[in-house]
Amino acid sequence: MGIGKTLNNINKLAVKYIFFIVLLSACHYQPTQQGQQYTDGKLSKLYNLTYPQLGRPVNIDSYLEQVKLIEQYSPQLFQKNKVIYDGINQWIIRGLTTNQLNLVGLNSYQLQGQDKWGNVLLTGYYTPIMKARRKPQAQYHYPLYAKPINFSKQLPSRLEIYEGALDGQKLEIAYTDSLIDNFIMEVQGSGYIDFEDGFPPIFFSYNGKNGHPYKSIGRLLIEQGEIDRHKISIQAIKAWAEKQDEQVVKNLLIKNASAVFFEPQGNALVSGSTGVPLIAQASVASDQTIVPAGSVLLVDTPLLDDKGVYRGQRELRLMIALDIGGAIRRQHLDMYQGIGEQAGNLAGYYNHYGRVWLITP
Repeated sequence: MGIGKTLNNINKLAVKYIFFIVLLSACHYQPTQQGQQYTDGKLSKLYNLTYPQLGRPVNIDSYLEQVKLIEQYSPQLFQKNKVIYDGINQWIIRGLTTNQLNLVGLNSYQLQGQDKWGNVLLTGYYTPIMKARRKPQAQYHYPLYAKPINFSKQLPSRLEIYEGALDGQKLEIAYTDSLIDNFIMEVQGSGYIDFEDGFPPIFFSYNGKNGHPYKSIGRLLIEQGEIDRHKISIQAIKAWAEKQDEQVVKNLLIKNASAVFFEPQGNALVSGSTGVPLIAQASVASDQTIVPAGSVLLVDTPLLDDKGVYRGQRELRLMIALDIGGAIRRQHLDMYQGIGEQAGNLAGYYNHYGRVWLITP
């Protein structure tokens, strides 16, 4: 064998070796930019009995306020979970650590997470405040609808609604100046409407949907290359929409056939599906087949800066499952952030991961 041929074979082996190393590295790549952690190892079950070594929750006062509201507004739900609430009260009073829940008769079960490494998807939602008019005028011509009650067949899709399927039925309960803001309010499930008439804003509560399948417009924008997947947020979606013609925005929104209806509730408090008013950053929407209503969770939450970037800081929160959401499935929690623009900014950025423990007797 000549020297040239030998060197050629060596080069081929080197290329194969480098390719193997690159492939091996890719297989073991574990993303962390959205707050993912891998310190607990692979979790074999949906619920895993573990004793977290974490600091004290930062929101004990707001958690206790949330429990009081459960007792006031849903006595049945309170009684169902009273043993847990009482146990956590004792845990708080005694100043115990997270790995000492057993001393007050409680256990902590870590959720497996979407990747089975304990990384549970954490998103955020909020209650917007939107300016509107009672009748269409100037730029205020995008309607919010009450739920139709006289339909004998399936309710119309979003496209059919945009094309006038609900016209003439007196279902318009407000007119805003933004089609995309209306859509975002539908996704959030409720909002306050300020008619700017000298009276306080009116709470518009969720009043059902049209029964058509939900499709994420954020995912569609990513697939179309309009927004980078690592930069997707409510803010990014709104910024994209502001640069488009109305028809372009409509063409995107109609791909989500699902539509939400509302009911004016005066100056009512923001409540979840349980009927309990929600405290910001102390309540979550969950898939109740995984995390039942009234459940208490320890949530190891990534902190975001004012641009929505995770820079390695975290905090522990006590949170209670009091709401549901059409897009909230399995290992996914939607954290309630509060009312108004600041809450909306924080909610819009959350698409991160945290470790979560379900507290049980």
